[in-house]
Amino acid sequence: MTAMTPGSNIPLTAVRVAVDVAAPVRLDVSGLLLGADGKVRSDDDFIFYNQPAGPGVSYRSGGGAAPDAILVDTAAVPAGIEKIVVTASPDAAGQTFQGIEPTATLRNSDDGSVLATFTPPQLGTETALVVMEIYLRNGQWKARAVGQGYANGLAGIATDFGVSVDEEPAPAPVAAPAPAAPPAPVSAPPVPAAPPAAPPAPPAPPAGSGKINLDKGRVSLQKNQTVSLVKGGRPLLSQVRMGLGWEPAYRGRDIDLDASVIAYGPQRNHIDSCYFGKLSILNGAVKHSGDNLTGEGAGDDEVITVDLGRLPADTTGLVFTVNSFSGQKFTEVAKAYCRLIDAASGEELVRFDLTTAEPQTGVMMAKLIRQFSGEWEMTAMGEFVKSRTVRGMVKPAAQAL
Repeated sequence: MTAMTPGSNIPLTAVRVAVDVAAPVRLDVSGLLLGADGKVRSDDDFIFYNQPAGPGVSYRSGGGAAPDAILVDTAAVPAGIEKIVVTASPDAAGQTFQGIEPTATLRNSDDGSVLATFTPPQLGTETALVVMEIYLRNGQWKARAVGQGYANGLAGIATDFGVSVDEEPAPAPVAAPAPAAPPAPVSAPPVPAAPPAAPPAPPAPPAGSGKINLDKGRVSLQKNQTVSLVKGGRPLLSQVRMGLGWEPAYRGRDIDLDASVIAYGPQRNHIDSCYFGKLSILNGAVKHSGDNLTGEGAGDDEVITVDLGRLPADTTGLVFTVNSFSGQKFTEVAKAYCRLIDAASGEELVRFDLTTAEPQTGVMMAKLIRQFSGEWEMTAMGEFVKSRTVRGMVKPAAQAL
């Protein structure tokens, strides 16, 4: 079983699959059949509880005791349909995903075995969600985790994918931590328009076509944006350095922050942590430069070197964190940043500057996620946590993968 992250994909090992979406509240789950243009052919391609069957795709109700699901028989999907998008929205009118953590489970429909799971991170004011897509690429059916939220409910998703809705479309999507072209419903069930959500951090570029890579040189990320560590069509598998730096917000005051990296396996399981008290992990594939006690001076304050090519196969995620062991808050820190450097050439590949601060003692700066294809992706995070040590970052960082 694979624990997927936004943008990751896996090949399907079963012809007939089901995607169910579970949450602490009742969810309405729907499916849309999309052509090469990313649109439905007609409203008949919107599959939901009032229209439960379509060519190769069907809706299965959980009856309130089990999660609703969308079933896909890839052998029966009509020619010209290249993608089936699975969406979810809270059943209660106007309810958002704030405090609700939905989990999609991809199963083999024939024997019920679990192929993959996906829990979209960092949801808030969204009232509908594109959860996962089953898509055809070069003759092979695959599944991709998406996690794109909409503030205008199921009607907003439906409109984006070409489905007719009775009400006037509300505002556009609010959050997109991952890939994929947005969907569209049909004769969607009545969905009251939600108030516009507060503008989110700039969305991550979609995976696949248009995803940022390193071909054009140095990439400057904003919060939640992702870059694929691919250059010239080849995954970057050499040694890289993650440099982390900061300055005291007030002159004349030292500030002792500690940079660390936490390694995870495919089930978001904690493998090991590299920090000032443990300078080398994973048989030397990850090394720490040592502790900087003041933050003074130009350049990186602490550096973590990662040999991407030597990382064990079961290491699929790395989260880079900074903590204030002495208890100073990040409101007392200025110019915090992280940057990824090619260790061989010294070239700066990716940079993320932390532009906001919260009165907390820990921050998750960035994560590196290994894709099924073998390439790595770096996502800027900038998420604050109440923790003075890396030990307290292990659980929140796992949830953020």
